[in-house]
Amino acid sequence: MKEYIPSKIEEKWQEIWDKEKVFETPQRSEKKKFYNLVMFPYPSGTLHVGHVKNYVIGDIVARYKRMKGYNVLHPFGYDAFGLPAENAAIKNKIHPEKWTFKNIEIIKSQIKKIGISYDWAREVITCTESYYKWTQWIFLKLYENGLAYKKKAAVNWCPSCQTVLANEQVVDGKCERCGTEVTMKHLEQWYFKITDYAERLLNDLEKLEGWPENVKTMQKNWIGKSTGAEIEFPVDGLDMKIKIFTTRPDTLWGVTFMAIAPESPLVETLVTEDRKEELSKFLRKVSLEDRFKRTSLEAEKEGFFLGRYAINPVTKEKIPIYVANYILYEYGTGAIMAVPAHDQRDFDFAKKYNLPIRVVIDNPESSIDASKMEKAYEEEGVMVNSGPFDGIRSTKALGKIIEYIEKEGIGKRSVQYKLRDWLISRQRYWGAPIPVVYCEKCGVVPVPEKDLPVKLPKDVEFLPTGQSPLSLDEQFLNTTCPKCGGPAKREADTMDTFVDSSWYYLRYVNPKLEDKPFDKEDVNYWMPVNQYIGGVEHAVLHLLYSRFITKVLHDLGYLDFEEPFENLFTQGMIYKDGWKMSKSKGNVVSPDEMIKKYGADTLRTYILFMAPPEKDAEWSDAGIEGVNRFLKRLWNNVYSILPKIKDVKAENIQLKDKSEKDLRRKLHRIIKKITEDIEGGFKFNTAIAGLMELNNSLSEYLNKSRELNLPLLRELVEKLTLILSPFAPHMAEEIWHDLGNETLIVNEKWPSYDESALQVDEVTIIIQINGKVRGKILAKVDTNEEDIKKLAFENPKISSYLKGKDVVKVIYVKNKLLNIVVK
Repeated sequence: MKEYIPSKIEEKWQEIWDKEKVFETPQRSEKKKFYNLVMFPYPSGTLHVGHVKNYVIGDIVARYKRMKGYNVLHPFGYDAFGLPAENAAIKNKIHPEKWTFKNIEIIKSQIKKIGISYDWAREVITCTESYYKWTQWIFLKLYENGLAYKKKAAVNWCPSCQTVLANEQVVDGKCERCGTEVTMKHLEQWYFKITDYAERLLNDLEKLEGWPENVKTMQKNWIGKSTGAEIEFPVDGLDMKIKIFTTRPDTLWGVTFMAIAPESPLVETLVTEDRKEELSKFLRKVSLEDRFKRTSLEAEKEGFFLGRYAINPVTKEKIPIYVANYILYEYGTGAIMAVPAHDQRDFDFAKKYNLPIRVVIDNPESSIDASKMEKAYEEEGVMVNSGPFDGIRSTKALGKIIEYIEKEGIGKRSVQYKLRDWLISRQRYWGAPIPVVYCEKCGVVPVPEKDLPVKLPKDVEFLPTGQSPLSLDEQFLNTTCPKCGGPAKREADTMDTFVDSSWYYLRYVNPKLEDKPFDKEDVNYWMPVNQYIGGVEHAVLHLLYSRFITKVLHDLGYLDFEEPFENLFTQGMIYKDGWKMSKSKGNVVSPDEMIKKYGADTLRTYILFMAPPEKDAEWSDAGIEGVNRFLKRLWNNVYSILPKIKDVKAENIQLKDKSEKDLRRKLHRIIKKITEDIEGGFKFNTAIAGLMELNNSLSEYLNKSRELNLPLLRELVEKLTLILSPFAPHMAEEIWHDLGNETLIVNEKWPSYDESALQVDEVTIIIQINGKVRGKILAKVDTNEEDIKKLAFENPKISSYLKGKDVVKVIYVKNKLLNIVVK
């Protein structure tokens, strides 16, 4: 009997697939299209089995859909710009390009060993000039349409990475890349105006029926829509007003001071001359604090009086203006009206600085005495000390109060978002240069499209400080103005790598196109992506930015669709020893080692069998050995009968006895089950359990049957091999070939199941007495109730329980259960 040697058959079929170009996708086909996409990786080193899970899930879907008759686009590429490569360059004295392409070579070889069915002819690498030329083109399109702009602002600064970070890249006040505490800097930065799309990004989540609810909720929370009022507070003695946004205009009569974020430009404008020196000391102290911790409810509230007063527009009282550490510049307007009686942070601040606390929302159950308050009353209630609105429930008064402030000319109804504009400037080398020059005569001038790409110079020197070499490269910086031809300076910042990944799914459609990023007709045929697969950690950043860029390109007439990803699947992680896999913890499982020991088919099958693919799972060496034993048993079962069935046709199958009927029924039931498991939410673990169940039934039949039904076995092996194919494709190709087939199994159709084969002749009826199971009887399907009762009462075991008892009632559930009620 032929021995199962994975290394031989896997290398053989990978070479054949590659030579035959079986996974290269035609741009057009009579078949229905299916765009299947797995989030592309950052090429930071070798893969571990946690990464492999993502690719295997995608591969099952791609192979299955091909067999179901779809024209499947299943491409792959690399998110190749970014900080890790540059940090590696500084640390190891290696150019980031060399480091990146070395890693790409390693990852590509690993993926090919696993047998992933990618269309390598469409490979995309974001750090190549042919790609980032079009990233720069997208920047220009946004700039031309007022969606890219530069402004000076307080930004998150990572002292270690020496670059700006978007809010989304700061986790608990630390850089998500290196874990260093983030500080504040005021810098001129480039932004994309994603806030112009906030409402559409929010509303269109309802269209994404194929997305997990938790991901949609995360995006909703990040966009953070708030409805309320924008109110202006005049500054006493100055011709200016401080604009605030509040969701609680019902507390306006309780405002006793104002608080401004330390990062706000208003601070320098408002502070009186005699307080400037002390202010500088306070701001220096605050700048050293973690911005996210300082704004938490528990953090100590600290402030500095600016020497100015505002006028409460409804009470006409003078109220002091403070700069306060608990206010964030990014949210609202960077200034708040402080209502100590009804906001806990304002309450803590007022107590510390001995500021007035005025109750304007009273507790309807028990009236509040401001002098005895120990914490803020933040619930709804009845309005008091609020002029014309006294006695009205606060929730009912909201609309009327907004009408009042609009009528009085002190404010207006407003909707605001937590979402801030997308900060894309990075003070680093390894990224797409921003295609802008600065001319003393013409100002900011975009680089003309015909001059793209603005090439990233290769011959640069990296400093141990992490400072970008571009800022010191005179040859790169010095250029001529495209407008007037005079001397100009290039922008030295590069773009955030999330810009690269915000449109890569479009480039896969025409990866080699030179005169435009994609062909509109082609991209409208393939898009949106039918199935997108990746980690839930990208729920806000990548997915939100991709949706934004797609909508912009749609509005500019380049795309006919507004959402990039029709269905989204987020896979769980693989843990080892209770931890996420990482080199530092020494718990990484190498796919290369597993393939060498067990074969790629075993690795693929085990990764999917561990747990439902959306759940986290713990790696088990015993588990992968168990799956390997299963595949060996399946192989041995097949090859024990293969010589006998090779020249047999699965036609006119005659079933002689119950064991043959049961075996054929099991085959078609498992085909039905696996089809439903794949179609109904990627239940790959239960699909593989079905394959194991079918193999066990085959083993039982082979062990018990004296005379084998060869046409039946031919049908079983053929169909078993077809449904095995997406999971263990190399083994399936080898069996398919040895069965005498000249075609490749990857090009075969997914098998249908025979409804008639699923029908059963006999059923087992459970017999209960007073609800307790007392026995079972075998009966032909649809035996009438009277005959079932007769069989039950004649059964010796059942009749023994009925001796001396009176039968009160008999309840029969057809083909399932008979319950005899006695007393």
